Amino acid sequence: MSLRDQTILITGATDGLGRALAHRLATEGATLILHGRNPAKGRDLLAELRDQTGNERLTFETADFAELDQIRALGERVAARDRLDVLVNNAGIGVERAPQRSADGLELTFQVDYLATYALSCLLTPLLTRSPRGRVVNVSSAGQAPLDFQDVMLERHWDGVQAYCQAKLAQIMLTFEHADLLRGQGVAINALHPASYMPTKIVKGLFAVQSTVEEGVTNTARLVGDPALAEVTGTYFNRARPARAHHQAYDEKARTRLLALSEELTGIPFPATPPLAA
Repeated sequence: MSLRDQTILITGATDGLGRALAHRLATEGATLILHGRNPAKGRDLLAELRDQTGNERLTFETADFAELDQIRALGERVAARDRLDVLVNNAGIGVERAPQRSADGLELTFQVDYLATYALSCLLTPLLTRSPRGRVVNVSSAGQAPLDFQDVMLERHWDGVQAYCQAKLAQIMLTFEHADLLRGQGVAINALHPASYMPTKIVKGLFAVQSTVEEGVTNTARLVGDPALAEVTGTYFNRARPARAHHQAYDEKARTRLLALSEELTGIPFPATPPLAA
């Protein structure tokens, strides 16, 4: 399908990669559902996109991923819509300098960077399977660290790099499970490391910039709309190339354990059987 015929949800669309991707896809004429936690920034983004691209098929949804109830409410609002062709799980926080807890008492990075991806992927699966060619793009990272299931919330020893990298690996593990569930259902589900150390707010001040935001947008947009990738699923990409993720991503027992933990923490079950496309 042409991007002009698709409805796409981008989480974390008010800054960085998400904002630049919104510009790219709005220019292409896609219908966009844009998410952020700040309503004022959302209004500014919509005005900017309409002025610069002429695209009027844009809406904004507010949700703070530090609260599970808000994540669930966002998923339910989008699930009530008539159509969704692509889910881009992009929202996230970077390497934090000090430990933080979510409103639900969970390690904040794990909730924002991973549990939100899990919840939205589960809640929106029925709608995605009704698309002629659905896609899920999970914006992960080459920075990956294994989960210690005895201390996922890092209560014994918190480290910002570990918190970020384990959440990003969890996204990839979910990608593989979700792809297996929907194989043959017409939904392509992939994860990617878009580019290294782009000049975004989660990088500036912590790391030296190595890549442009434009590079990250190009690699992400490719998974969103490249017809050649319509049937590629269950793959981790490092930029534009398929790559090998951390070995824990291929451990089926670890993935099963992660899904059970995710359901326990969010109260949202992983779809048990593939839904039938309408």
